Amino acid sequence: MTGRGTVSRQAPGKLFIAGEYAVQEPGHPAILVAVDRQVGVTVSGSDGVDVVIDSDLRPGEARLRRRVGGLGADDESQALDGLTHVVSAIEVVDALLAERGLSAPPVHVSISSRLHRNGTKLGLGSSGAVTVATVDAVAAYCGMELSPDARFRLAMLATARRDTRSSGGDLAASVWGGWIAYRAPDRAAVLEMAQRRGIEETIRAPWPGFGLRRLPPPRGLALEVGWTGQPASTASLAGRLETREWRGSTSQRDFLARSEECVDASIRALERGDDHEVLQQTRGARQVLADLDDEVRLGIFTTELTALCDVAEAVGGAAKPSGAGGGDCGIALLDATAKREISQLREGWVAAGVVPMPIRIQPTKGSAE
Repeated sequence: MTGRGTVSRQAPGKLFIAGEYAVQEPGHPAILVAVDRQVGVTVSGSDGVDVVIDSDLRPGEARLRRRVGGLGADDESQALDGLTHVVSAIEVVDALLAERGLSAPPVHVSISSRLHRNGTKLGLGSSGAVTVATVDAVAAYCGMELSPDARFRLAMLATARRDTRSSGGDLAASVWGGWIAYRAPDRAAVLEMAQRRGIEETIRAPWPGFGLRRLPPPRGLALEVGWTGQPASTASLAGRLETREWRGSTSQRDFLARSEECVDASIRALERGDDHEVLQQTRGARQVLADLDDEVRLGIFTTELTALCDVAEAVGGAAKPSGAGGGDCGIALLDATAKREISQLREGWVAAGVVPMPIRIQPTKGSAE
């Protein structure tokens, strides 16, 4: 088949409000928000080679051929560093086209990111955003306009093929925007379903564990975001919880139960507009992560992230790491009318080596379940 002109799509990054680590377990809840910084993907035709990918985060182009089993570098010596999520997203769309009896056209995929600073990731879910934007743009170029649900599910399949530990919360925030409550599907079961029944049937079938609902934002709280300047590897940190000693242990069950209780209480507080309770539960979410860090020694709380939280508490706010920790971002919630305290927060962060980020919430998009 031939593609259509040039197609561009964007997908926003995300921040975790509560539920990190626990959300990796199917059915356990987290709260996320989409941010007003995006990854952009533009797809146009390609002459000669099957797939050309260029990104503002790496030098030169990657040139790939479609082969049995997926995409491979046209030049075997060519490294695909930083492009695995993009490649997997294209492969999933290719597979759906094949199931529909269509051939995938040659494509040139161009990527630009506002989720990095001078090439360093900010911890805003860049891999999830680029997966969603690539799925959306390549599918649209091939004549398939996807519903939000189909976009999420294809992006989840693309991600799970690379790493079943990834919860997909970043994907859901990128697809639906705004504030969401999210429960991850059983990724191993979903992949097995796709292998057995095909992608078309899998993206239409119920997914065990998966849940999503839209949440109202806090009524009178400002969300402040601070960046530590240190990139962190979510996969590396989360992978340390895969030990036999942790999985199925009393400690894990206690952690999951405490996290779920905190997230569920936060959801109820948001839905009834109780900002005071939102602050209290944010402090509770910080403590849940701190206790996990103390027990398993993950390195969630760096010196900068601890200072980020302490500065917020000192001015009457509540704060915590956002995401896996070990660097990247933290968030603070405080009275939106407290202009002096917000200024003190930002000044305190700067003094502690934390960069205040001018980030806002991306509005909601599409329909949710």
